[in-house]
Amino acid sequence: MPSPELIIFDWDGTLMDSAAHIVDSLQQAAVDLLQPVPAADDCRHIIGLALPIAIQQLFPHADDDVRELLRQRYAWHYVAGSEEKSGLFPGALELLESLLNQNRLLAVATGKTRIGLDRVLAQTGLADHFVITRCADESASKPDPLMLSQILAHTGKRIDQAVMIGDTSYDLAMAKALAMPRIGVSYGAHAVELLLPHEPLVIVDHVSELYNNLS
Repeated sequence: MPSPELIIFDWDGTLMDSAAHIVDSLQQAAVDLLQPVPAADDCRHIIGLALPIAIQQLFPHADDDVRELLRQRYAWHYVAGSEEKSGLFPGALELLESLLNQNRLLAVATGKTRIGLDRVLAQTGLADHFVITRCADESASKPDPLMLSQILAHTGKRIDQAVMIGDTSYDLAMAKALAMPRIGVSYGAHAVELLLPHEPLVIVDHVSELYNNLS
């Protein structure tokens, strides 16, 4: 594809190495509330979805009140350990700054809440790197493509001028729904076999490989 003018990143598992911390926080929330502890693979599979949907899938037999308590306990565990247990992938900051130096527009489309994304943007100092960020609680959960449509409308870019980069099948399905070019990363939450059916242009194994594929 021609060098994209607008590059849209997922956050967890794509720019930030947070999948293991998300899994641990979900499991700790279940322990706190004496709920069946979901397997790590099941927790990894729901990364990328809006949190209420993720909890509903992981705890289908819990009632609404228990699911809300699970959401609260998950958030508490995640925030409590976020600075120690999550950080940017090596090379992510350098990639973003290189793209900015080329006058590319950068955006984020994430399953995080607005409060959650703003917190990690402040922790990493990356808030000013992105022209727009969209979260699941102010749009629609992936794989609905609404977040991408909103980003395109804000930037004035066409679908063919943009690319979506993500580590989950939800990221790639969201982009595929709009026929937006998409790149998968294998170092995040979902295995390569879950990414391939969504026809990414390429699947990369390291952040450093993204630069060459975006040039």
